[in-house]
Amino acid sequence: MRKQFYIPFIIFSFLGLTLNGQWREHLSYQNTLQVISGDKIYAATTAALFSVDNTQEINRYHKVNGLSDIGVQQIGWDSQTGQLIIAYRNSNLDILKGGITRNISDIQKSTISGNKTIQAIYASRGTAFLSTGLGIVLVNLSKYEIRDTWIIGNGGNQIGVNSFAEDNQHYYAATDEGLKKILKSGLDPANFRNWESVRGPSNGKINYIGIINNQLLIAKNDSLFIQENNQWKLLYQEPNWKINHTGISNNKITICVRTPSGDSKVIISNINGSIEKTISAPGIISFPTSAILENSTLWVSDLFGGLSSFDATIERYIPNGPIGISSGEFAFHKGSVYQGAGAVNTAWNYQYNREGILTYKEGIWSNIGAFNTPILDSVLDIITLAIDPTDGTIWGGSYGGGLIKKTNDKIQVFKQNNSSLQAAIGDPGNIRVSGLALDRNNHLWISNYGAPQALKLKTKENKWAGFTIPFNLIENATAQIIADDYDQLWIQSPKGNGLILYKYGNNIETTGDDQWKLFKQGVGNGNLPSNTVLSILKDKDNNIWIGTDDGIGIITCASNPFSGCEATLPIIQQDQFAGFLFKGEQVQCMAVDGANQKWIGTQNGVWLLSAAAKKIIHHFTVANSPLLSNDIKKIGIDPITGEVYFATFNGLCSYRGTATEPKENLTNILVFPNPVPPLHNGPIAIRGLTENTIVKITELNGRMIFQARSLGGQVVWNGRDYLGNKIASGVYLVFARDEKGNENMVTKIVITSGR
Repeated sequence: MRKQFYIPFIIFSFLGLTLNGQWREHLSYQNTLQVISGDKIYAATTAALFSVDNTQEINRYHKVNGLSDIGVQQIGWDSQTGQLIIAYRNSNLDILKGGITRNISDIQKSTISGNKTIQAIYASRGTAFLSTGLGIVLVNLSKYEIRDTWIIGNGGNQIGVNSFAEDNQHYYAATDEGLKKILKSGLDPANFRNWESVRGPSNGKINYIGIINNQLLIAKNDSLFIQENNQWKLLYQEPNWKINHTGISNNKITICVRTPSGDSKVIISNINGSIEKTISAPGIISFPTSAILENSTLWVSDLFGGLSSFDATIERYIPNGPIGISSGEFAFHKGSVYQGAGAVNTAWNYQYNREGILTYKEGIWSNIGAFNTPILDSVLDIITLAIDPTDGTIWGGSYGGGLIKKTNDKIQVFKQNNSSLQAAIGDPGNIRVSGLALDRNNHLWISNYGAPQALKLKTKENKWAGFTIPFNLIENATAQIIADDYDQLWIQSPKGNGLILYKYGNNIETTGDDQWKLFKQGVGNGNLPSNTVLSILKDKDNNIWIGTDDGIGIITCASNPFSGCEATLPIIQQDQFAGFLFKGEQVQCMAVDGANQKWIGTQNGVWLLSAAAKKIIHHFTVANSPLLSNDIKKIGIDPITGEVYFATFNGLCSYRGTATEPKENLTNILVFPNPVPPLHNGPIAIRGLTENTIVKITELNGRMIFQARSLGGQVVWNGRDYLGNKIASGVYLVFARDEKGNENMVTKIVITSGR
């Protein structure tokens, strides 16, 4: 019998909201790297980690709720101090105990040359021995400081240490030069001359060293050896099976192995080499990365299958999240979030992502892609999305696999045989759909990258048309499309081609009255900051923002773009200096919120600009916020909640913004949370407002304690009065006055005790 525990994201994200105000993480917990036993079972993933206690309760640990970094490399447990040691890929180090994280960044910040990667952690009696690419680093787990560094290579050179162990007399290090040992007393282990090489099959690189029943166990290549009476005995070797991991627990040996063809299993061996049990579970164990025995239960971490336990039943633990790191466009419809999982690189080559379209609905992430939807088996790198607001039909653009249409549970794929889509010149097997936009008449416009006719149309009547762009474009490169309010298309053209403007005439299927314009760098040519256009945006004033590899240009003449219209290069004041907006920055993505504020994503973090781009409201980076990476790939904003989603190099996170889309009337006001729970210190959002609504919050006797004007359709209140004091428990009235001067009591807020 198999039981699967897929943990809904919303259950655990509240902790992040509480601790870090308005941030949430949306990380994948499927790719587990390691499992260890401490006060709980801990599983490290490529991004973060989670734990399972003896009641099967799951807790998630990540940058939003207290960890200092992202990208876990190794974890370890010290039983004396009851602390979890977390090493990151960048050699940063966290020590976690009782919900408190202490960061030790000395190794990461050290200017010492060499490989500082932490390859294994051995903890004993308050000291963590870190096996690194240059030697052994000791960490004092009581003082939270580096205690010593042992460089033990021959001649005093740095040497990769892959594993560490100890017995009553010696320390042991499995290194790239073989197995080394040193007496624990009387010798200085920081002096390489005091380390002795252990001869035998241990010559050459050793991957693992452990102690079982006072005997040495080593892994070399794909063989295990045990030392008996100073002689090495072959304990395990199996042709064509590669050892991924070796461990010792419950006085047994666990061996994770895999064949080149993908067969995988976990072996439990006795000290004499006899196999006690072999676990093979296709679909659950596909690439085992580590295994431990805890009493009678075998816990296995798998690179693709999360964490599983094997006893009388099989139980699987994968906290809910996106299937991986996604970089495609966002789309939103009736409270659901959609994102293309695919990506292209800077040269506009596909990345062979097969994960399709991600959906976040009612706190649960899911996806349709090649692995679970047979019709999408040849559809790679979905990078662009559009949603029909009338019926919720999702259109997805695959960079290489054509156009996808999903209506409810019905999926259709459009390629050469059933549409006017064309393969890219020089790449006959692939249909590259790189941009999608529905215009105000619900016609679908398609960027068909590299095709002879690089702009396609699918009308709402299901007629197809193709258009030849009248400019000499490198690779016929077309990408992101914006349909404006003037029956015009603004089309990003990568490869340094600039920005294309297309105004279609009264009959969109013919070309007789079409108009085209190409915006490029330089006065008289369109005045873009650069010809390398990375992103485009239409704001609520119908201005077109152009993000390039050298800042931003804004087209404010979109209503009459063919009469001397050029981009302006806005100047912004910051501190004592004024300069062109984002000069020198790669503006990779942009989004506009309900208050017409602009969110800008670069390789140096995220900026929030005021509506008129005169003020920087926020600049989020990994150093001052829970942002997962400074490299921002895409930004999307939920128009209902105002939540801003950031697709970063390291994964997806979101920030609860203060602006939502305004409503036409004040008939459906929502307060969240309401009632406000005890100890809630986060924002209280009042949503569903009209543009420029004045909101007043009063006590029952009419005394006003707060007033603000809506940003788009939302006001955010911190639960404090004008003096900054937390208000008392009770019932409070919310009054709203629209732009016409009409004022009414629209809702109530209940503040519960305990604040």
